Amino acid sequence: MEKPVYHRVLLKISGEALAGGKHSGLDFEVIGQVCDVIRECVELGVQVGIVIGGGNFWRGVKDGGGRMERTRADHMGMLATVLNCLAVADVMEQKGMAVRVQTAIEMRAVAEPYIRSRAIRHLEKGRVVIFGCGTGNPFFSTDTAAVLRAAEIDADVILLAKNVDGVYSADPVKDPNAVKYDRISYDDVLAQHLTVMDSTATSLSMDNHIPVLLFALKDPKNILRAVCGEKIGTIVQE
Repeated sequence: MEKPVYHRVLLKISGEALAGGKHSGLDFEVIGQVCDVIRECVELGVQVGIVIGGGNFWRGVKDGGGRMERTRADHMGMLATVLNCLAVADVMEQKGMAVRVQTAIEMRAVAEPYIRSRAIRHLEKGRVVIFGCGTGNPFFSTDTAAVLRAAEIDADVILLAKNVDGVYSADPVKDPNAVKYDRISYDDVLAQHLTVMDSTATSLSMDNHIPVLLFALKDPKNILRAVCGEKIGTIVQE
């Protein structure tokens, strides 16, 4: 049986990943596969917190840019993340998993308000905690929210599940000579303007000494491989 190398993780999933090949909305086959792997992690004793983006429904600065006031557009993006959180939570419950959704903007009829001590208590009891609404503030990405929650819950690592299989020296789609890094420092990511996360999220992870492991979600089993310490993707650390 695989043995995890991390005790508590913060998994960041992009909204686009939950859309699968449809590129918008929800692909419940993909969500089901992701939830199955998360259940395997929990059964190994790993405590799992999750932050989910909302780009499969709405991206504040992109979709509202020039046509809406930025703060309101970002608030719409926060609400989009809640749609994804509730969908993932529902699939987890169907699979017999214990899960709680906490939101940075209070909406008590559908989710708990985010309270750090309560979130940690849920994790200690083996429940998956899904954090919605980003940081609850405009002008901050869900990547930044993932780092913030990871710092608050004392996560050992941030698992960044994206549509790319690691960090490259350039866009591998545009540059066939792009080199994939197995390991890279925060300083190099910032200096080279590499698109691991936005600069605010990268600086926050650096300041709090939280390693970030970026890998492709195309194969959901990569989540389990990452938790068990297999060499996949790219690790960003000091």
